Amino acid sequence: MKSVLTIAGSDSSGGAGIQADIKTITAHKLFATSAITALTAQNTIGVRAIHNAPPEFVGQQLDAIFEDIRPHAVKIGMVSSPEIITIISQKLRQYGAENIVLDPVMVSTSGSKLLADEAQDNLCRLLLPIATVITPNIPEAQVLSGREINNLNDMEEAAKIIGDKLFGGVLIKGGHLLDSATDLLYYDGEFNWYRQEHIDNPNTHGTGCTLSSAIACNLALGYELPEAIANAKKYLTGALKDGLNLGKGSGPLNHMYCL
Repeated sequence: MKSVLTIAGSDSSGGAGIQADIKTITAHKLFATSAITALTAQNTIGVRAIHNAPPEFVGQQLDAIFEDIRPHAVKIGMVSSPEIITIISQKLRQYGAENIVLDPVMVSTSGSKLLADEAQDNLCRLLLPIATVITPNIPEAQVLSGREINNLNDMEEAAKIIGDKLFGGVLIKGGHLLDSATDLLYYDGEFNWYRQEHIDNPNTHGTGCTLSSAIACNLALGYELPEAIANAKKYLTGALKDGLNLGKGSGPLNHMYCL
């Protein structure tokens, strides 16, 4: 059995973060390992508190994993401090990690800044260059490219600007910009569009975590990046279509719909 490592924060409500990643990895019939970067007190309504793990402890978690059950792919999610970002970068380079999927949690869909300037700088300098693929949303892609994104042409321009600076691919998630779940991959000098139906489901807590984890799973299974993303999008669509309705706010997906 192949394994996938998730490096992310814990979501106490189970819909996003480490919990969503582990469910996604399990649904793909792979073995999940984890390095927790932060504890959060949150639910479908909002986040009440965040407690970051000490950077050295994050490093010890990564040592424990790579020295024993080496992952075939790595998903990186919430990394909120520059020190944690630095130690993750050092350890992934030290162990020669492969198939790294980075969800650069920098800016919320509503435009709110989620990372301090120093942490954002470390993310761009230390983690983006070693990623196999990064999965920014529209606001994050605007920050990374330095240009506004209002349509499909803008997405292509931004993806090329970002991608030309990186080793791997750039998947810009554009579903919330249009009335369809349209994402764009810029990889190896080519554009790949992923157009799927828009699903009328307000319960979307953890969709970004789930998509990036599913991509990591497919890379671990040996799929090339464009097909890995297509498979991950199909899985996410199924989880949304299932129509799970839990909590008083934006509820979680049913990660286990296919089991």
